[in-house]
Amino acid sequence: MEGMTSPKTSPAALSVSGDKPQVRPATEGWEQAKEPDGRPLLQFKSPRVSQPPEHLADLTLAQRQEKLKSLGLPAFRAKQLSVHYFQHYTTDPEKMSDLPKERRDELVKEMFPTLLTEVKRLTTDKGDTIKFLWRLFDGSLVESVLMRYPGRITLCVSSQCGCGMNCPFCATGQAGLTRNMSTAEILDQIVQANRVIKEGGLGGKRRDGGHDAERVTNIVFMGMGEPLANYKRVMNAVHRMAAEAPEGLGMSARNITVSTVGLVPAIKKLAEENIPVTFALSLHAPDDELRDDLIPVNSRWKVDEALDAAYNYYRVTGRRVSIEYALIKDMNDHPWRADLLAKKLNARGRGWVHVNPIPLNPTPGSIWTSPEPDVIQEFIDTLIDAGVPTTVRDTRGKEIDGACGQLAAAD
Repeated sequence: MEGMTSPKTSPAALSVSGDKPQVRPATEGWEQAKEPDGRPLLQFKSPRVSQPPEHLADLTLAQRQEKLKSLGLPAFRAKQLSVHYFQHYTTDPEKMSDLPKERRDELVKEMFPTLLTEVKRLTTDKGDTIKFLWRLFDGSLVESVLMRYPGRITLCVSSQCGCGMNCPFCATGQAGLTRNMSTAEILDQIVQANRVIKEGGLGGKRRDGGHDAERVTNIVFMGMGEPLANYKRVMNAVHRMAAEAPEGLGMSARNITVSTVGLVPAIKKLAEENIPVTFALSLHAPDDELRDDLIPVNSRWKVDEALDAAYNYYRVTGRRVSIEYALIKDMNDHPWRADLLAKKLNARGRGWVHVNPIPLNPTPGSIWTSPEPDVIQEFIDTLIDAGVPTTVRDTRGKEIDGACGQLAAAD
C-alpha cells in the first residue's frame, strides 16, 4: 500500500467548525529560528563539535575484546568489565575484585570515562517519578525521566543535546540542536537509572503483593531530541539494549519505543532493521494546513507520506504503530480533525495502528493548553466510534516539567 493517499482536507473544512474557533500555532516568549524564505529552520545534521570519549558501551563485545588486547590484557577481561557495567551498574574500581588490582583504576579510566554527571534530581508522584538533569562532558545539559508503573519501570531517554526540529510548542527545540548524543551517552542514562533503582531511590512500590520491576523494563525515546535524526547512534544503542548480557542490557526490543516527528526516509530504514521495536509517530494534526505550522518538518514530508511510511513499518515488521497526538485547546482538538484522522488511518487498513491522545498540561493564559474534559472525550469517542483503538496517555511528571514537550534542560 506504499504511496497510497487518503482523503485530503478541503479548504472549507479549515474554516471555523461550528462555533469552535481555530487557534494558530505561535511561539510564546521566544523566536523561532527561520530560513531566509521565512520558514522555520530545520537542523538535520549535528554541528561539527568535539565528541565524548569512547566508552565501553560504544563498542560491541568483540570490539571491547580487541581494545583490551591492545592494552595488553586477555580478551576475557572485556566480559568481566561488561558484567560490571551492564549487570551490576557499576564503574567503581573498588567493586571489581575479579580484575587485577594494580590495573583496575587504569581500566576504569580507559573503558568508563565519565559521560553523565547528575546535576539535579526532582521527584514527584509519591516518589514513583524522577526527572534527572545530566551534565555531559562538554557542559551540555540533557534530561531523562524515570517512572514506575505496576509491574514495569519506564525510562524516557534523550538522544540529542537540544533538537533541530523547531516545533513551536516544544521546550527542547527552543535552543536548536547542539549535537547528537553518543551511543554510550544514551545507554548511560539507563545504567545510571538502574543504579538508582537498585539503591532504592525510586518509590511507588506496590502494596497489593503484585510484582515490582527491579530495573528499567521499558524505554521510550521521547526525551530531548529527534531520535531518527541521530539514526546510527540511536540504533547502536537500541541493539545494545536488546543484546543479551553481558554484551548489552538484555531488554526486550518490543519494550523499546522509538518516536519521530516524521522523518520519512529514516522510518523506512527503521522498518528494515530487523529489530521489533515499537514505532511511534508524533502526528499532532491530520491535515497539512495545520501540521505545516505545528510540526515544521511537515514542509519536507507531508501527513500522508508520514502515514504511508508508518503503515509500511507495520507491513514489514508486523508491529502495531502508535500515533501520538497532543491535544491542544482550539488548535487541533476539533471533532472534524478526529474524524479526518480516523478516515486516514482506516483508509490504510485496520488493526495496524493505535492512537495515544495526550492532553497538553493546563497552562492558564497560554495558547498551548489542554482542552476541556468534554472536548477531549468527544475527540476520543469519535476515534473509537470509527474503529480506531485509542488510549489517553498518562502525562506523568507534569508538575516537575517531566511530561511530553517539557524537557528543556535548564540548570
